[in-house]
Order: sequence, then structure tokens, then C-alpha cells
Amino acid sequence: MSAPSFWFRPQVKLWPAVLTPLAWAVARVARCRMQRKGWQAPVPVLCCGNLTVGGAGKTTVVIDLVQRLQARGVQPHVLTRGYGGKVPNGTQVMPAFHTAREVGDEPLLLARYCPVWVGGDRAVTARCAVSAGADCLIMDDGFQNPSLEKTVSLVVVDGAVGLGNRHVLPAGPLRETVEDGLARTDALLIIGADRHDVERLAQSRNLPVLHADLEQVDAPEVLRSSLYVAFAGIGRPEKFFEGLRSAGVKVVEALPFPDHYAYNNRDIARLLAEASRLGARLVTTPKDAMRLPASFRQNVVVMNVRLVWRDPQAPECLLDTLLARQA
Repeated sequence: MSAPSFWFRPQVKLWPAVLTPLAWAVARVARCRMQRKGWQAPVPVLCCGNLTVGGAGKTTVVIDLVQRLQARGVQPHVLTRGYGGKVPNGTQVMPAFHTAREVGDEPLLLARYCPVWVGGDRAVTARCAVSAGADCLIMDDGFQNPSLEKTVSLVVVDGAVGLGNRHVLPAGPLRETVEDGLARTDALLIIGADRHDVERLAQSRNLPVLHADLEQVDAPEVLRSSLYVAFAGIGRPEKFFEGLRSAGVKVVEALPFPDHYAYNNRDIARLLAEASRLGARLVTTPKDAMRLPASFRQNVVVMNVRLVWRDPQAPECLLDTLLARQA
């Protein structure tokens, strides 16, 4: 399913007003839930979450921080729910064995970099990771999950959409009220241009604000010399399409799909037909590639993205804080 357009149009007043009673109920449930005490892990826990539903770039942030911790000699493990997964709580992701339908696309992607554990109960996955030798835990999402105590919580915001209309579900995209969420936040990371004054909101609460951009990995010359049909089933597919064009890739058609979309045979046939009709090749994101059959994936170019911090010392200071607090 796609998010309702009014979530990101503050000028629309009717639907948020109609849905306000339900939003109050959701906010109250979220507030009561977060008052529960979670398990205190014997290792530092860094949570990369957000206040809204949908993609904000958290997985790319997690990959960046995992690599930085590894460069310090730390052995991080990642904990994630595994969107749409069907394996038992506390399962370690094995890319050679599991599929995206079993564990989710993001866990499969993250497992290329470090051990990953899936399950809704973060206390269970944390215990499994610690038993397996983790000396640091990174939560990909789970900011609203109280089952595990966080050492540092980093809230990630897509600067292009901000916090939407700043209403709680279903009146808007927020999982909880802004006030409740920011009260538990240690730092805010805005990815891309801050088009909705989120930094000013954070600064009014004396929160540190970090900035970064998502950039396509430089496209080789062969990519620039061909025509491409781009497709993506992520939180904001248009970000991927814009990035391709900025990297000099000739996108003749861009096909968006819902976040975490499970591609079927009809979709694959449609993609192949469009590429053939336009004399183009297919290109998609790493997360989408995890959801494609292996036989089809080899016909698709995967364009990676990377996180570029505007202040190169900002993530290192964040990790210094994480490790110092645990010590």
C-alpha cells in the first residue's frame, strides 16, 4: 500500500480532522507502551529509527555506522524486525539460505556487512546476538519498541518530506507525537535538504542535529552510454530516480512500486516488455534486488547508494558517545 497523499500536504485539513480521535488513541497507546522497561544489554545499543512510517534512509545509515565500528575493531550485530518475514523470532539471517520472503529485504542486504538477527522482540534478538559474540548492537528501526533499552537513539528524517503534516497515524505519518519521540532522542540526522524546518524544531529542544546526503555510487561510463528503465519499491522511489539522473544515467522510464513490494511473474514480464520496447536495460536499488528471483536479477543493473556526512567528524563523535556511555 502507498501512503495517503494528504499525510504530506499540511494544507489539507479535512481528513486529519476526521481522523483525529483515532490519532489520539494511537498516540496514547504508543506513549503507554514506551513506559515499559526493556532488557538492559551488556553491550552498547545504538538505535537508528524514525518518527514516521516509510523509508527515511535508515538502512544506509546503519551500513555506514557498521563499517565505522568495524574500522574501530568493534564487532557490531544488527537487530531488525524483518518486514514481512516468516522465520522465528531470534533467527540469524543467512543470505545463502534465506530469501526476502522469509526474512525481509533489508536484513538480507545488511547481512552482507555483519551478522543480522530478525524478530519483533528486540530483547530476544539482542540476547542471541550477544551470545554469538556481538560487542555492540545496532537497531535498524525499533525506536518505538520498548523491549530493549537503548544507549543512544538516532532519529533519521528525510529532509524532503520532513515529518509530513505532523499528525499521528492514521491522520498523518507519525508513529507517535513529535513531543514524545523527541523526548527520547539523543540526536537527529536529516538526510538531504531540510525543506520543512525540522532542524529548527530539534534545536528548540536542544537536540544535536547532524546532516548527510544519499548519493548514488558513481555510475561507470557503460551505465551512462545506455538507456535504462528504472524501477523501485522503496519508501520514496522518486529519490532513487532523481539520483540516477543526477549521476548521468539516461532514464527513459521510471516505474515506482510500493515499499517492500513483492514482485511477481506479471511484474517481471511487464518490466522486461517495457525495457524491450524502449531498447533499454533495467536498473533498480539494492533492496529491490533482494526481492527479485535470482534468474531475473542477473538481467538487472543494481545501483548502490552511499551516505555522505556533511561533517565527517559527526558520525565519529556519535560513536564516541555511544561507546563512552556504555563504559
